[in-house]
Amino acid sequence: MFRNGEMWLDDRGEPIQSHGGCIIQYKDMWYWYGEHKGAENCPGTTRVDVIGISCYSSKDMQSWHYEGLALDVKDSPKGSLIQPENVCERPKVLYNEKTGKFVMWMHLDTPNYTYAGVAVAVADHPIGPFTVIREMQPNRTDSRDMTLFKDADGTAWLVHSSDWNKTLRLSRLTEDFTDVDGFYASALTDQTREAPALMYRDGKYYMITSGCTGWQPNSALYAECDHLCGQWKLIDNPCEGDNYRRTFEGQSTYIFEKDGKTYLMLDHWHPEDLKSSGYSILPVEVVEGILSVIWQENFCG
Repeated sequence: MFRNGEMWLDDRGEPIQSHGGCIIQYKDMWYWYGEHKGAENCPGTTRVDVIGISCYSSKDMQSWHYEGLALDVKDSPKGSLIQPENVCERPKVLYNEKTGKFVMWMHLDTPNYTYAGVAVAVADHPIGPFTVIREMQPNRTDSRDMTLFKDADGTAWLVHSSDWNKTLRLSRLTEDFTDVDGFYASALTDQTREAPALMYRDGKYYMITSGCTGWQPNSALYAECDHLCGQWKLIDNPCEGDNYRRTFEGQSTYIFEKDGKTYLMLDHWHPEDLKSSGYSILPVEVVEGILSVIWQENFCG
């Protein structure tokens, strides 16, 4: 049992270093990917050097085993922006059934966040190693906080903050999930949202986002839409429970399903000591079209 809002430990008793990531299922295993921030903050900053992207595995989500770095900064190809002094964050992974490949997308940036692009990597196995095949600005637009979303028809989308975080963009991926195909739509224009997490339920799309307040928690909002590339409408703060106004002191990162239930992953950032940042996994409910994120003290899986 894990206590929400706190740092979680793996089966070795070591802190889980898998921030800003996602959890996916493949066969009978769950895989948790995220930023490895297991180093001291760079002096005088709220950042650590890029180490790589971690992978943890579990059969029950109660015991997580560290599989190592699915993507190691030391293996970056020549000329890559994936370097210790840069930014590589919010990794998301999808399995492509047609190609049999695992595809990872992540926010790639310079230390001053002026490049605002993505990196794409592929692997034959869920634990990696992932090989970087592309670094770019999708559709020649800036891309900051991001997630991946696989629609019911199998189409995959990159959903990312753009226009210096003023607008969210939904960029359709190629059939192999390794590139954008040129089609994209804008959502929540001039609303200044980040940290998107999406889900589909009963004919409607829902998206939870965070305000842009740096490392400081703020009030999450959710939006809904009948069509993925339609007119998204901001509704309200979905959180219910203590400290709901500040998203339980966390920030959204990903939505996944397990055993017919839906869960939202949160990061609880400690900007002065990022390696100690915690996690929450909270149930998401939709009742009569109203989405709610319910605070629970513990995640029991």
